[in-house]
Amino acid sequence: MRYLLFTLICLMLGTAQAAPGKAYLSIIIDDLGQNSERDSRTLALPGPVTMAIMPDTPHATDFARQAHKAGRTVILHMPMDPATGPYAWHPGTPIEELARRLNAALAKVPFAAGINNHMGSRMTAQRKPMHWLMEELQRRHLFFVDSRTSAATVAAAEAQTVGLAHVSRDVFLDDVRTTEAISGQLQLGIAQARKQGSAVLIGHPYPQTLAVLEEQLPRLKSQGIELISLHQMIAERGNQATPAHGKQGRYLNR
Repeated sequence: MRYLLFTLICLMLGTAQAAPGKAYLSIIIDDLGQNSERDSRTLALPGPVTMAIMPDTPHATDFARQAHKAGRTVILHMPMDPATGPYAWHPGTPIEELARRLNAALAKVPFAAGINNHMGSRMTAQRKPMHWLMEELQRRHLFFVDSRTSAATVAAAEAQTVGLAHVSRDVFLDDVRTTEAISGQLQLGIAQARKQGSAVLIGHPYPQTLAVLEEQLPRLKSQGIELISLHQMIAERGNQATPAHGKQGRYLNR
């Protein structure tokens, strides 16, 4: 009985740490579906880079099918306030309308294994709709990536509450669109992966970002970094918050 209790406490409080000497990296490229040339260049990146496709783009459906056929993980890049457009979620919108927009967005991005938020600094701070979303994704067997566009986000905390498979973003690659800055952010992600065992990076299909990744991704293995898929990262972290986002595996905004 004591052993069972101890095991349960460890599962509840354990933080997501890789095995000694392991450092894992996952990379997501957002805002895909807008430009065929950039989409194709992103798809050609080496390794299991995740394709986050916006529903309100001209190539969303075709590129989702293309990426899935190429064996890449596809996720829906779901617009959330302050994003606008026919699929965007806004505070105060009835759940029935949020559900309709989610259904429509998923229909535009076939083969989506999960979703992450596009913008969403205001929407991801809304606990009730975020809780509904996580339960809905659980019902659909989809995972969630909290892009953490705001420190006030409760999205990952609500995912953890319902036991939904999820991870949170650690580093944005290209807030500053120069190759020097992007290279620096990639190195920051590598440093975080070495420190806490894993890191999730988000970038965009900017020419500078793609140029850095084309050059640097083939070098990761020689630096002791393993690039893994989002499914592997979710398994690695086990739905626990990293020290940067929480304490003892639990998110700070619970």
